Amino acid sequence: MEVGNHTILTEFILMGFTADTRLQLILFGIFLMVYLMTLSGNMTLVILIWIDSRLHTPMYFFIRNLSFLDLWYTSVYTPKIVVNCVSEDKRISLAGCGAQVFFSCVVAYTECYLLAAMAYDRHMAICNPLLYSGTMSSSLCTGLVAGSYIGGFLNAIAHTANTFCLSFCGKNIIDHFFCDVPPLVKMSCTDTKVYEKVLLGVVGFTVLSSILAILISYFNVLLAILRIHSATGRRKAFSTCASHLISVMLFYGSLKKKKKLFMYSRPSSTYSLERDKVAALFYTVVNPLLNPLIYSVRNKDVKGALRKALQIIRQRG
Repeated sequence: MEVGNHTILTEFILMGFTADTRLQLILFGIFLMVYLMTLSGNMTLVILIWIDSRLHTPMYFFIRNLSFLDLWYTSVYTPKIVVNCVSEDKRISLAGCGAQVFFSCVVAYTECYLLAAMAYDRHMAICNPLLYSGTMSSSLCTGLVAGSYIGGFLNAIAHTANTFCLSFCGKNIIDHFFCDVPPLVKMSCTDTKVYEKVLLGVVGFTVLSSILAILISYFNVLLAILRIHSATGRRKAFSTCASHLISVMLFYGSLKKKKKLFMYSRPSSTYSLERDKVAALFYTVVNPLLNPLIYSVRNKDVKGALRKALQIIRQRG
């Protein structure tokens, strides 16, 4: 479509990782295997927590929802990556690009809020153990999860609408393996000053408020652990937070992933399309694979539930 001296883009071409056909086939096998492992790991964790009554606690309720988010997260990106590895047609329509941006924003923003809710749960469990069961009621836990999803959807609507109010022109090639916001903004042939201010508010509020809630919760947790006299008691208290802390560090921790979170709110002129691809790969594909391992490998309750489920399957088989 022609507007003035510009051709407005209605579809894009995702360059992916390489143009080498043999390497693309190898990557196809790797990504397909990772995707299947991610699906099976997170689905197993969701089902185990659902069917085992011993895991019907607030902590595992949040873990189940985190695993569901990871199922959704990896499904936003990986199928398209896998298809592009073996297909010559690497096009994605403007509507398809918008859908990918929207759903990726939903899961990212929701996970920000959910990790903050999980931090509050650990704060209540360690700082107020006698009040824990009464305070962290099923209605409160459901409300926190529902609030996380509502916040995720509202922020994703604002983020996506703000992005696709722009007009895109020039070359339609995206040097990435998915439809990401920064390269889209670089294609914009309209002024992005208002866009950047709105996005800074949306991303900044969500990320900073979530991080602040996590920091306050764990500051109080640390003080409570330091007040425990026995070393065994301190280790036991800390072990209940270890898995969540690892998830938080994976989501926020590394410098590259901080760039990934905040690149959406910084001016497009400071973003390089050749940068952050490896970090984005870890963030979008690897991280959803690691979370079920984090919450199962060192977790006696989950391993016990898995053994029980396997015994029932063998007996019925």
